Amino acid sequence: MMHEFRRAKRRKASDTILVTDAMTERTIGRIGNLSETGMLLMLDAPLVDDALYQLRFTLRDGGGGQQVDVGAHLLWMDRASAPAQVWAGFRFIAVSEAQSRRLRSWIDAPGSHYE
Repeated sequence: MMHEFRRAKRRKASDTILVTDAMTERTIGRIGNLSETGMLLMLDAPLVDDALYQLRFTLRDGGGGQQVDVGAHLLWMDRASAPAQVWAGFRFIAVSEAQSRRLRSWIDAPGSHYE
C-alpha cells in the first residue's frame, strides 16, 4: 500500500500550461500538476539541479487567464519516457499573497482532477 505524504492537494493540468523562466523569458516546459506549495513540470531540457528559479505561467479560468509569478527551488529531476524530456519537481519558496489566492482558486475550481 502506498501512503501519500504531501500536505497540499495537487491538481492535474488538463490543458497545456506553459512555464517560462522569467529571467531568460524562455519557455522551459509545461505543468503536469500544481499545488499551493509546488509543481511537477515536464521540461524540454534539464535545468541546473538544486537551483532557484523565477517562473511564470498563466492559469486559465472562466474569466480568462491570470499570470502567476513564483520563486521556486528545483528539488529533483528524472528522465521521462519520451526522448529529450525530463520530469522535474519544484517547491515554491516565494509566492505573494495575491498569487497564493490565485493558485488556491484554480486548484479548488469545480471539475478539477487531483493526484
